[in-house]
Amino acid sequence: MTNVLIDANHNETTRRERLYAGDIYVYSPTKSTKAICQLADELSREAFHPFTPATAQHDLPVEKYVEILKDLKPKFIHHPECKKIIPAILSELGCVNDQTYFDVPRLRTACAGDYLSTGMAYAFKPHRDTWYSPPMSQINWWMPVYPISSDNTMAFHPKYWDRPVQNNSARFDYQDWNSRGRVEAASQSVKQDTRFQSAAIEPVDLEDDLRITCPPGGIIVFAAAHLHSTVPNTSDQTRFSIDFRTVDRRDIERNEGAPNIDSEAQGTTLMDYLRATDLSHFTHEEVDREMNRIKYPLNPTPADLVEESLA
Repeated sequence: MTNVLIDANHNETTRRERLYAGDIYVYSPTKSTKAICQLADELSREAFHPFTPATAQHDLPVEKYVEILKDLKPKFIHHPECKKIIPAILSELGCVNDQTYFDVPRLRTACAGDYLSTGMAYAFKPHRDTWYSPPMSQINWWMPVYPISSDNTMAFHPKYWDRPVQNNSARFDYQDWNSRGRVEAASQSVKQDTRFQSAAIEPVDLEDDLRITCPPGGIIVFAAAHLHSTVPNTSDQTRFSIDFRTVDRRDIERNEGAPNIDSEAQGTTLMDYLRATDLSHFTHEEVDREMNRIKYPLNPTPADLVEESLA
């Protein structure tokens, strides 16, 4: 059963254990989460001027909108303040920063209606991030930049936490994804996204989904193994959000994390993470070890359950 824990006063070790067991944490805005949302807001207002970012889709042709996002999103990702603010967020929320590694934050957009749902504003269908080659100990951190509601947030599907989903992640290799130039491909995918995306290949029951809303700068924390999706945006505003991911060195060394019940993705994202104290990377030896690790399954379910589910 998935529990949603709001402003829980758990230490960082307990939090990681509960995240790996399927719980979700929600925190109120902090000084640093407000700061990174303010940075995203400033860059977005500058990019969409004279229009308001959350409603600019109603004022611009989709091709122009894509051109704006093509410049805005990398500008946010590589802004020097981001690498200062993320460690501050982690510290405020109790992480052990010399053991915690993060990847660069992404600015996401989910447009209203069917204006744009591919490429630079890809609308994620039900998926686990573990279908995209991260360590099973990856933890996701997600926050809205502007106010959201249940009709433009994201959804969790907790009934699938311990229930395998047939998927095509065996075709996904992170190293191949990078070599093919993901940014260029995304910026060119306006009407139809031609990039391979790991996805469910069986119907997913979306009834009783779990939708969490929080104020701008509020942050939702969950394991990468959670099945989740972009809610079809039936509001009249584009949702802007920020997300980043972390792994803990101790869990990498011990090969600990959430159960892997259905991911066969190849490669690893481990080389992307930066240590929160000094921005150093994992060593080549550590990355190679992760690449060579047998990752399916990490914590196996009974063989008959897996075979039955994936038959």
